[in-house]
Amino acid sequence: MTKEIEADKVTGYACIQSYLKTLDSSPGVYRMLDAQARVLYVGKARNLRARVSNYSRPSPQHSGRIARMISETASMMFLTTRTETEALLLEQNLIKQLKPRYNVLLRDDKSFPNIHVTDHAFPMIHKHRGAKKDKGAYYGPFASAGAVNRTLNQLQRVFLLRNCSDAMFDSRTRPCLQYQIKRCSGPCVGKISEADYAESVRDAERFLSGKSTHVQETLAKQMAQASEEMEFERAAALRDRIRALTQVQTAQGINPRGVTEADVIALHLEKGQACVQVFFIRANQNWGNRDFYPRVGPDVEEAEVLEAFIGQFYDTKEPARLLLLSHPIENEDLMTEALTGKLGRKVEIAVPRRGEKSELVDGALRNAKESLARRMAETATQTKLLRGLAEAFGLEAPPQRIEVYDNSHIQGTNAVGAMIVAGPDGFIKNQYRKFNIKGDELTPGDDFGMMKEVLTRRFKRLLKDDPERDKGLWPDLLLIDGGAGQVSAVREIMTEYGVDDVPMVGVAKGVDRDAGKEEFHRSGTRPFALRHNDPVLYFVQRLRDEAHRFAIGTHRAKRAKSQMANPLDEISGVGGARKRALLAHFGSAKAVSRANLADLKAVEGVSEALAERIYAFFHEKG
Repeated sequence: MTKEIEADKVTGYACIQSYLKTLDSSPGVYRMLDAQARVLYVGKARNLRARVSNYSRPSPQHSGRIARMISETASMMFLTTRTETEALLLEQNLIKQLKPRYNVLLRDDKSFPNIHVTDHAFPMIHKHRGAKKDKGAYYGPFASAGAVNRTLNQLQRVFLLRNCSDAMFDSRTRPCLQYQIKRCSGPCVGKISEADYAESVRDAERFLSGKSTHVQETLAKQMAQASEEMEFERAAALRDRIRALTQVQTAQGINPRGVTEADVIALHLEKGQACVQVFFIRANQNWGNRDFYPRVGPDVEEAEVLEAFIGQFYDTKEPARLLLLSHPIENEDLMTEALTGKLGRKVEIAVPRRGEKSELVDGALRNAKESLARRMAETATQTKLLRGLAEAFGLEAPPQRIEVYDNSHIQGTNAVGAMIVAGPDGFIKNQYRKFNIKGDELTPGDDFGMMKEVLTRRFKRLLKDDPERDKGLWPDLLLIDGGAGQVSAVREIMTEYGVDDVPMVGVAKGVDRDAGKEEFHRSGTRPFALRHNDPVLYFVQRLRDEAHRFAIGTHRAKRAKSQMANPLDEISGVGGARKRALLAHFGSAKAVSRANLADLKAVEGVSEALAERIYAFFHEKG
């Protein structure tokens, strides 16, 4: 049940006290809002009345952060739940959704890749990211795509499993290059029996399940037998597979013997910044690590940060059976119950003090300290560069959000616009945006027109999503790839939408078009340049190059998609099976377009009505 009570324009302790008379002892979640109804903080409570009462009067136990939060509170919202565990889960969901200023917030929440062995007579082994909807076995998570790719590369050499799609597998008439370079056993053309291939799949799954010793012993016996039977070529191939298997284990680093499955989570706090290091242990193997930098305040405790991280991190991910932590958390019992319910099996949380588990945590903690030290050094450098940028371009203060725009096309085709974002922490990649150029009246290759369209759409969205400019979505500086013409075109758009207070700079290459001779253009001023060895110049070049890289990549992806497009995909009722049947019968989409109605009706699975629809689709198009 949700309730919202408006206070009579009072803030701080008096505001919070006004809610106590209406609250009961139910568990639930509370939200503190400021005078503009922006969410300041989201918290959970076993007893809402008791928890809110703690905020209703001054206390020496309140940190500076909590005191500031209380002073800004102008209203509150409450949502009761049946249990405190439900309150914990709801709290973390709301924090991720609302991003309150005074909560610990996990900013990088990408999914992790797995290895997927498909459900097929001749299974495919490949990298998978996202929901586990397809049938088959999943192994992971791995810390990065690189860790998965390295493992897959070696597993292909060892077990010779296919990585082609089912459609490609079904259409092969001769072995592909993977077979030629001894990365696949060629099941598509009968180079291996189903039984032998299934045995290879079982060996791969044994290895991914931690039974690597058994697999290596089996391969060693087969190699010895091949040598005794004087099948030296087969023995050499088995020797190479054993070596490849050893390389996989070496690349995975330290593999704990006494820990079968665990997520090792270590936190290091320093000077108001935090780094959380997560190591993934699966099947007694280290499947990589990832560092995270949650947003924290200057006076938070390890228990609060770690509990918030775990709650938000596992909101969309499957936890391991065992979580090994560097610090205890406040509500270990609640978190254990919540994760157990999510996983459907018992989850244990522990803070080890000795033995191999403690060594794993110590290693993760050491990595967290080193990662945070590197990040703080990079942040200090970035802060200095932003100050230099403000001085060079005459800004009132160092920019906190820089947006850089670029276009990409080939003679006007597959035109895209790209926006990248940078700030005090470097590139903010989850804020990057791409724009498919839609202007039908644009002349192909009209860079001015494309930039106008991109900025028009950008400012329309900004005025709609953040009209008060209080959500951190508005840029402090625009960098445009181009000279006076582009700057003038963008200025017209900004004037049209009443946005005349966002600084904008055009970055144009000099007369020789050499890097290092860039000219900078601003409305109402003459073009100027920076010293060729100025660190700010290198910083601007890096920003421009990143925008160019993102624009080129987006353009290439769009072009590749258009080249791979099949007109059959546009016909209603033609799914994957019927498309394959049509291509198998006629050989190509072009041949399908030329077929007469009788020939279309003869294709297996194509009804008379569908045949007429296909025929009409191509002939109406001329």
